[in-house]
Amino acid sequence: MRLYDAELVSFDTIKLKADNCSIDKLPKLKIRNGLTTLRVTAYYLNKNMLQITLNEFINIKEKSELILGKNKVSINYYPLYKSDEFNKLYYYDGKLGYTYTPEETSFSLWSPVALSINILIYDSGEPNLEEKPRTIQMKECENGVWKCRIHENLDGYFYTYEINIEGIVREVIDPYTPAVGINGLRGAIIDLNKSNPKNFEKDCPLKLSSPTDAIIYELSIRDISTHPNSGVINRAKFLGLSEDNTYSDSNISTGLAHIKELGITHVQLMPIFDFNHINSSEKNPLLYNWGYNPENYNSVEGIYATNPYNPYCRIQELKTLIYTLHADNIGVIMDVVYNHVFSAPKSNFENIFPKYYFRYNEDGSLSNGSGCGNDIASENSMVRKFIVDSVKFWAKEYHLDGFRFDLMGIHDVNTMNIIREELYKINPYIIMYGEGWNLNTSLPEENKATQKNHYKMPSIGHFNDFVRDIIKGSTFIPADIGYASGKENMENNIKVCVSGSINYNGHIKGMFQSPINTINYVSAHDNHTLWDKIEISCIDKNFEEKKYIHKLCNAIILTSQGISFLHSGAEFCRTKNMDENSYKSSDIINWMDWDRKRKFIDVNNYYKGLIKLRKEHPAFKMNNADEIRRHLFFLENTPQNVVAFVLKDYARGDIWSDILVIYNPNKNMITVNIPEGTWRMVVNRDIAGTDVLSIISGNSLLVEPISTTVLYKD
Repeated sequence: MRLYDAELVSFDTIKLKADNCSIDKLPKLKIRNGLTTLRVTAYYLNKNMLQITLNEFINIKEKSELILGKNKVSINYYPLYKSDEFNKLYYYDGKLGYTYTPEETSFSLWSPVALSINILIYDSGEPNLEEKPRTIQMKECENGVWKCRIHENLDGYFYTYEINIEGIVREVIDPYTPAVGINGLRGAIIDLNKSNPKNFEKDCPLKLSSPTDAIIYELSIRDISTHPNSGVINRAKFLGLSEDNTYSDSNISTGLAHIKELGITHVQLMPIFDFNHINSSEKNPLLYNWGYNPENYNSVEGIYATNPYNPYCRIQELKTLIYTLHADNIGVIMDVVYNHVFSAPKSNFENIFPKYYFRYNEDGSLSNGSGCGNDIASENSMVRKFIVDSVKFWAKEYHLDGFRFDLMGIHDVNTMNIIREELYKINPYIIMYGEGWNLNTSLPEENKATQKNHYKMPSIGHFNDFVRDIIKGSTFIPADIGYASGKENMENNIKVCVSGSINYNGHIKGMFQSPINTINYVSAHDNHTLWDKIEISCIDKNFEEKKYIHKLCNAIILTSQGISFLHSGAEFCRTKNMDENSYKSSDIINWMDWDRKRKFIDVNNYYKGLIKLRKEHPAFKMNNADEIRRHLFFLENTPQNVVAFVLKDYARGDIWSDILVIYNPNKNMITVNIPEGTWRMVVNRDIAGTDVLSIISGNSLLVEPISTTVLYKD
């Protein structure tokens, strides 16, 4: 009889696979938990699967093994940690991390498996300096939480935890720490009230009547100002984006001035939490990394601070940026990455409680739906608590206006809905959306926070890859073209985009129930920039035609129902020299080239005009499916490849009674039959905005090639 795959499925129940199971040999089976031998009270045998019931609970602080003669097998606790029994017994609803006052600081850390935990107090946040820390012992309290109070003013000191698990002692960082030292290797004890810039307590997040009012502009703190002609003093820093009235040497607005001039409603900041220092050292700011390699979720990344050695500096400069953007009526959305960590074996989570924070496959390997080596187990109650607590902390402490969830499909539906509910309590205007891709993680399909399950998360948005690929061509087939670049017979697919990806009047099948569920976009930080995609896929087009294709792509985005999303620099045809995965490429590849803005100023001004049109006219931003079905009307019998529609009857209270939009991706001019009347044109292939360009009377219109045309009736 050979033993293998022993799993603890309940505190007193083991499931075991065995070859040639023999009932007469079972009495010789021993279960050792640490130094204690446990007694078996019952066996249940079903073919080669044996279930064993013990006379007492296994102590999870100690290793356990099954022994039959010379045959030994370790007992895997992972199934127990996934069980409702465990998660109910050890769930802790109190505050974790530390609470600071000038008189004392109290610390709380959750680790049911720890044998002992000490707090180590350091004078410095730099581990490379030789220093012997003070050691203070913690006490285990309820639900696996360890606590300690230190009765002195610890402001300005640094700390870690020394934790003993199964006899192995490791030094770890508090996952809840709101501040860190250099390279995030020690937690920092601070008074968060002292981190507020002047008047920050008066700062107010942005208020929109609907998520569909948002025009989101994704940017990197580094990329926006690194270019030598940015005119920014604090280049690649939070303060760099806080500088106003910056210009290139050709008097072209840059940075914040450019963003304000463009007119978007929200910036989405690529990772600003503390990410791993190996690929992006705060001591060596020349190293480039996007930051999708989390290390300390609740702390601010130091590479964007003018002094990363000072924990207050990081926080104060980020808050200064947020306060500045809010003063200019621009909301701030944080890109969060709770789906994986840089390295599971080296992470604080794993070293505080092995095999609880991550998902594992049946063979014991880490689940890797993220493609980054590990998947965080959001469905476990204390993992869920951490994620919810973390998002709430950022929302409250930094006055954020929204959250974008990287690889949201890794998470479970319940966690996402709880976050949404908690954010509503803090600020009902907070926007929440993410990448709802269906990833191969060890979570049941029905529980994944994917596009397919959007109806289970009715108030959360999803990046719409269908819209992206229909407009410009497949992201993963570089040479593929889309509707805007000349692919034929795509009209019905474009109508899905226009109608907010809802089911529209029977013949258009969308994927969502509401326009607030769709984030419409054609490019983002991932993959080729829009310009590079057009360059690769449209080798038969000349330079001017490529510009018109580029304008048509985002004109569709900005005139469709749903939430609009733009990649920074798309407005002046940003290129990364065909680098489709520039997460660690040089600044020269990634920066916003402000000289390029001058070269493509016509495209820039066109985008600016489209944004103005969308902002000022609520007809483009209807916030429910029924409203769209009442006010959106597609023209029939249009020429091949042309899509035309009317937003009629003062949609969503618009001041214009009817708005006519026509997309023509054809290389030639075409005639479109339009509703009889007098129409005022505000957008053609060269100019966009709300000013009248010409007046059209009659029931037909000659439409320019590769163009968007917008007209209205009073």
